[in-house]
Amino acid sequence: MSADFETVSDDDLHAYVDGHLAQPERERIESWLEKQPAKAEEVRQWQAQATALKQHFASYARSGEEDRSLISARRKSRSTGWASAVPTLRRLAAGLLIFAAGALAGAYGPDLVAPPPESADASEALPRQAQSAFLIYASEVRHPVEVGAGEREHLATWLGKRLDYGLKIPDLSSLGFSLVGGRLVPVNDTAGAMLMYEDVTGERLTVLLGRNPENRETSFRISSRGEVETFYWIDGEIGYAVTGEVPRALLQKVADECYRQFEASESS
Repeated sequence: MSADFETVSDDDLHAYVDGHLAQPERERIESWLEKQPAKAEEVRQWQAQATALKQHFASYARSGEEDRSLISARRKSRSTGWASAVPTLRRLAAGLLIFAAGALAGAYGPDLVAPPPESADASEALPRQAQSAFLIYASEVRHPVEVGAGEREHLATWLGKRLDYGLKIPDLSSLGFSLVGGRLVPVNDTAGAMLMYEDVTGERLTVLLGRNPENRETSFRISSRGEVETFYWIDGEIGYAVTGEVPRALLQKVADECYRQFEASESS
């Protein structure tokens, strides 16, 4: 590997595609790409992915100072571990296009790329959105989450702030599941949170939380989509959904445990 190649990292290229670089740095990257045709083609593919993603998720677009500061902080600390993860937009683009290219695209794509109808009851929209998120991210190998389990406190603070909710991340170790991490996802046109867990065999499940002031309280309900099942409930303005492809009895135990811990955190 030449010294010239080492002057530009993949993180630099992702930042270039996402428009996070100043003009002098962009010009340096462009000059480097002229000498690296293979990388230049890869970057063009990333740009096409970003354009497709923005079009599909235009109705969910949100921006805040905390988002920009988070991206900046991660780029500065990208040496090892989860802190070296590429920007959120690139991970979402890869997940979306891989999903869209597969056999599930025709069956599940419309629910993901289109927001729920305004007339739809929140309790009906919640499991659909939870199942769509599970289908995309649970199969992702390299970037299933934005913030890993090693930053548990930061994850809870960040997602809790976006939801305006005192989020306490459930501990599911008693049921054989450990935290993988979490990410910000759109739920009912506003910020939602997705937590991901995994057992020793690699089986994953997700816990989705979404805020909606029009929510109506519900008891536990179950929704199925093929092999994917969701236990969900609504408590006040927060909806909760536990989704996986595990036996229904186990999934219900996970939902019960999440409910117990969320209730305990709200009363403390």
